[in-house]
Amino acid sequence: MTSAPPAWQDATLALTLMAVDPAGLGGFWLKARSGPVRDRWISALPLALSPRTTRRLHPAISDDQLFGGLDLAATLEAGQTVMTEGVLNGAAANLVLTMAERCPSSLAAKLAIALDHGFHCAVLLDEGCEEERAPEVLTDRVAFHIDLGDLSHRDCPEIVLDHDRIEIARLALPKVFLDPGLIADVTRVALRLGITSLRAPSFALRAARALAAIQRTDHVDESHLSQALTLVYGPRATQIPQDMPEEATAAQDNVNDAERESKQPQSRDLPEELLLQAVAANLPKDLLDRVDLTKARQAAQGSGSGAAKKGNRRGRPKPSQKGQLGSGAQIDLIATLRAAAPWQTIRKTALHAPDRRLQVRASDIRLKRFEEKSDRLLIFAVDASGSAALARLAEAKGAVELLLAEAYARRDHVALIAFRGAGTDLLLPPTRSLVQTKKRLSALPGGGGTPLAAGLEAALQMAEKTRGKGLTPTIVVLTDGRANIALDGSANRSAASEDAKQIARMIRARQTPALVIDTGNRPQKALSDLALDLAAPYLPLPRADAHRVSQAIEAVLD
Repeated sequence: MTSAPPAWQDATLALTLMAVDPAGLGGFWLKARSGPVRDRWISALPLALSPRTTRRLHPAISDDQLFGGLDLAATLEAGQTVMTEGVLNGAAANLVLTMAERCPSSLAAKLAIALDHGFHCAVLLDEGCEEERAPEVLTDRVAFHIDLGDLSHRDCPEIVLDHDRIEIARLALPKVFLDPGLIADVTRVALRLGITSLRAPSFALRAARALAAIQRTDHVDESHLSQALTLVYGPRATQIPQDMPEEATAAQDNVNDAERESKQPQSRDLPEELLLQAVAANLPKDLLDRVDLTKARQAAQGSGSGAAKKGNRRGRPKPSQKGQLGSGAQIDLIATLRAAAPWQTIRKTALHAPDRRLQVRASDIRLKRFEEKSDRLLIFAVDASGSAALARLAEAKGAVELLLAEAYARRDHVALIAFRGAGTDLLLPPTRSLVQTKKRLSALPGGGGTPLAAGLEAALQMAEKTRGKGLTPTIVVLTDGRANIALDGSANRSAASEDAKQIARMIRARQTPALVIDTGNRPQKALSDLALDLAAPYLPLPRADAHRVSQAIEAVLD
């Protein structure tokens, strides 16, 4: 019979270490589809973490269920206050969060606070695809990140834990000695692997102590640290160590042992290098692809008027809906009374009906709903090259001022990027201040080549940065289309055109709305093709002025 895959062995070892120190290690982030492999691992969880109770949570759980509160249905039924006990207010528990990839930020924050108290531990069951993942605020607070997505149940034997050994390890854990000098080595290894969270070194040290306790030793040595770092750091690494080859097998490079021994093998740098090599030998082969995917994951859909966000606190009121109190929802009193009114006669004459003037049931509850639109950011990328630069910039300036004059009602921000010569100039960072805008745009540069690709790249970078701050960006390009400066700064028309197309496709891939305004004397086919690459409207305005530019933008985006 063949041995279990390394991923299953690591998952089993992580479960054993969690059984020794559940509160200190925080828990697991388990990426696996629902199936026999995941079920087999979860079935060993209650026994491993006993005597803790296991409680399952779901992304839509309410505050009353989490922290306890008023049981509205029971209160209305009994005619007196009835309170419920929350999941987080009970004894120490294993919190199993199903569909963790759909966990809202509000719930993630509440669970993170509970984990910070070191009382509960969490198991995040993540079934998401590449574009979905559990909130980072939770994954950062659990020690072990486990991916069982590629395993077959035939290769995963039943998990059998030695509970007597685990119980002995729990008692011995406080007595396990850790050399304080190793703490700095573990932290430096994390930094060289691109791990910036300080929780990761803490988890690694706790895992090493638990491993030493399991192996019945009274101190942590380098073998314990190497194995613990492989479990904790491997899935968290975001870069290949700079001073090591990119291949993960660099840890097995042939090193002259005699030369190493002749150079003080007990030096303080030796443990760090050994630990780094041990982790690097087990880094995922697709590490670089995984990092690129993580950076692109934040791309989100938007619309010209700002992305709609549904909530229950502020924004434009929407029809109320049937629901239960909890999670900060506001009750719509009028709608609730309106739903209860037709049933008053029947309810008052019902057997054992409470003696009250108003009979309200849980099914009558109506909750308020609102729709709020995020602020819109218009990023003007303006061609400042050639003889017509001053005219184009002047009209862009006028359009910006006209749009800002009405921005207060529409929550608009504007930014202005000029591209000329071999680069770009940020003339106006995102703002809603008309006074600041007039001051910034008083002096406008012009002349030089047309680095269209550089202008699009600068606009894309600003769009990505501001999207993370809650704005909905839209890129407006004003140019005559004669791109002649490539991204590398060379004067090459064909390379410049190809670079512009490539950046335009990146903008479309990130689903950033755009608009192309052709300010040339005649419509340019190159710009209409660019608009196709951007999936954006194309507006030829050979005699554009500030009012026409402003009206065109409003007509397309509103």
